[in-house]
Amino acid sequence: MTIKIKIPKGSGDQAGKGIRGLPRDPVLRAALVAFLILAVSFTVLFSYFYIKYDRIIEKRFRTPVFGNSAKIYALPRTVRDGEKIEAREIAADLKRAGYTDKEGQSPLGSFRLMNDGIEITPGPESYHSPEPARISIQDGQVDKITSKGAELSAYELEPQLVTALFDAEQRSKRQLVKYNEIPPVMVQAVLAIEDRRFFEHSGVNFVRTVEAVWDDVVHQRRAQGGSTLTQQLARGFFLTPEKSIKRKLTEMLIAEELEQKFSKQQIFEFYANWVGQGQRGSFAISGFAEASRSYFNKDLKDITLPEAALLAGIIQGPSRLSPYRHPERALERRNLVLEAMVDTHAIPREQADKAKATPLKLAPPNVESSDAPYFVDMVRDTLISKFNENELNDSSYRIYTTLDPDLQKAAAQAVEMGTKLVDEQVKKMRTKRVKVGKKFETQVASGPQAQLALVALDPHTGAVLALVGGRDYGWSQLNHAVAKRPTGSIFKPFVYAAAMNTALDG
Repeated sequence: MTIKIKIPKGSGDQAGKGIRGLPRDPVLRAALVAFLILAVSFTVLFSYFYIKYDRIIEKRFRTPVFGNSAKIYALPRTVRDGEKIEAREIAADLKRAGYTDKEGQSPLGSFRLMNDGIEITPGPESYHSPEPARISIQDGQVDKITSKGAELSAYELEPQLVTALFDAEQRSKRQLVKYNEIPPVMVQAVLAIEDRRFFEHSGVNFVRTVEAVWDDVVHQRRAQGGSTLTQQLARGFFLTPEKSIKRKLTEMLIAEELEQKFSKQQIFEFYANWVGQGQRGSFAISGFAEASRSYFNKDLKDITLPEAALLAGIIQGPSRLSPYRHPERALERRNLVLEAMVDTHAIPREQADKAKATPLKLAPPNVESSDAPYFVDMVRDTLISKFNENELNDSSYRIYTTLDPDLQKAAAQAVEMGTKLVDEQVKKMRTKRVKVGKKFETQVASGPQAQLALVALDPHTGAVLALVGGRDYGWSQLNHAVAKRPTGSIFKPFVYAAAMNTALDG
């Protein structure tokens, strides 16, 4: 039996197709070829840049991301038997030095307030030997100091941190913290205002990016930023701040690679130690820990809700939102962060309203009173003359000095008040009534500003207890207390004093 099969034209596997499966239609054929060429080109180009930036990232993170820094400490405060002092005052000093009221939370140590005094337990990283002490206080006066059953006449408290040695090239200060040392309220505040889907996206929030581009291009306004925390980190570590499509695409690629190499906690830790937080004197503030110390004079672990919201708000524009120069803007931005935290269910409405009612409580803006920059520069110059700078920082040396924090604060305040008085007197001397045409006008002659220096020494040891080297460290870092200059007429009082003493003795 013979079977014949007739295949109609235009049907079958080759219908409508040319050789090797390509369509006969020249337009479709050209489109398919163009698509294949573009796909291959994109794959090659993507692979090239992926490998290129992968090597750059590997090189950048091969060594510690942030260099360690040596730390400078002040003179330890000594509590003596019979001294008038309250237990809470001692606790405040210990807290500023890094102690906590819960045992085991700080490697420096802990304390426990009692009805009749305070119990102090130094930790493994304490300046002292790890021996506890108990200070009994009655009616605001030290009644007894004991340590392991033995009575002491005095006890040194943990010395306070003055500052970390700064980066000589960038003049920036940074205190490093681990992710588990960042309080949850700080993490919540940052994510609420900067990147709500941080723990969900893979480095780029594409929905947010499209919304940002739409607002920027169509509506000609920047209603929101499209960068995630990872993208901000990629931009800060590897790219320039220029605004271009190429840089944005590179930023997104690096962000995706960072997310593959590190955990979310590690990325947030990098961000928390890197992010710019403004300026203090002539130094750039880097990271939340340094910002907490600069703005509130406290450790990051002790930060409150409104303070965390303020630091999170400053990220958008550290200079424009400086709480010292623009308190109204900073307050408005802080409250916006609190509202964002309500939206993300990080805090309830009642807590946000209470935080909003809290005024800005900032550390004194006088850099001299807390940072003692002229003194620190003098210490640094002395150290650099004897040690290698990289060795000092990489080994995280602790430098204990003779600086008295209370005396330094008093010296800074005295200089500030004295400078105002001198400026007023100089202005009065330079102000004259000058005849201009038929009228008299009051004119102030121009001239240099008065400079100053203040040094407080221990008369018994010669130790420098406080030092202010000029009227404004942010304006000039020249230390007038040690600068070599001709004595001029300032030496006359010593000559006259010697002459008078000689005459009196005769």
